[in-house]
Amino acid sequence: MVAATSSAVNAEESRTAASKPSKRVDDRWRETALVWSLRLAVIALCFALWQVMSGPVLPEYAVSKPTQVWRALRALLSSSSGWTDIETTAFEVVVGFAIGVAAGIVMGLVLGSFRLAGRVMEPLVAAVNGVPKIALAPLFVLFFGIGSWSKIYIAATGVAFVVFYNVYLGLRLRERELVEIIQVMGGRRHHVLSYVTIPTLAAPFFAALKTGGPLAILGVIGGEFIAASQGVGHELFNSAMNLDAAGEFASLAVLMGMTLILNSVLTTLDKYALRRLGLATRRQSGASS
Repeated sequence: MVAATSSAVNAEESRTAASKPSKRVDDRWRETALVWSLRLAVIALCFALWQVMSGPVLPEYAVSKPTQVWRALRALLSSSSGWTDIETTAFEVVVGFAIGVAAGIVMGLVLGSFRLAGRVMEPLVAAVNGVPKIALAPLFVLFFGIGSWSKIYIAATGVAFVVFYNVYLGLRLRERELVEIIQVMGGRRHHVLSYVTIPTLAAPFFAALKTGGPLAILGVIGGEFIAASQGVGHELFNSAMNLDAAGEFASLAVLMGMTLILNSVLTTLDKYALRRLGLATRRQSGASS
């Protein structure tokens, strides 16, 4: 009798344990569906208020209407010149972002690894970083012309400083005790890099990437405002000069789409890299606590 009862209890516990993962998956899907439903509801409400208030409350020449913006966006995406502008801006953003990340990593690793160099150069880097990047745009245009490379270097400048500070401070905050333990155990530089430096820098580095993405787009658009013959920023500037509010909002919609795509790519890369480094579970446990 006791054996039968214990076996029944064990069977019930095994069924309960098996049902827990599926329940967690169902709860996660329901939460995701709820979040997306609320997002879409908020967007629909904003568009409805915009459509109703444009004219009676807000000047239509300044804010246009969602229906007019939709027509302008369709015209932009159906024209070859519109896609040329999008491709130009996307190229400038991607290349500028890549150059800025590479430059920031190199500066951060060099100044973070050599303490004397860091103490000498940190105030100078802070002084240069304090200059608004858009104020440097005329100099880049003067050096590199009105083509794509002036916008690329404007974008790279903004991204480089963000990546530099995250990598530099990450190295400065690296736990010295862990480094000494690995060295005492006979570990070499590549062991310190693999077991201490990379896990320490992973989170701040990917945070810098997510911050630098919008900065790259901002730098490119600012450069295209100043001097350009192509690009979404150039189209946005022309629409503003012609008082074409629908065209302005259509160009802004394209920029928002580019920002979302870049952010989703960086988020996916962040999750993949942290999972490969074994840091994803640590992040989840920290968020849950």
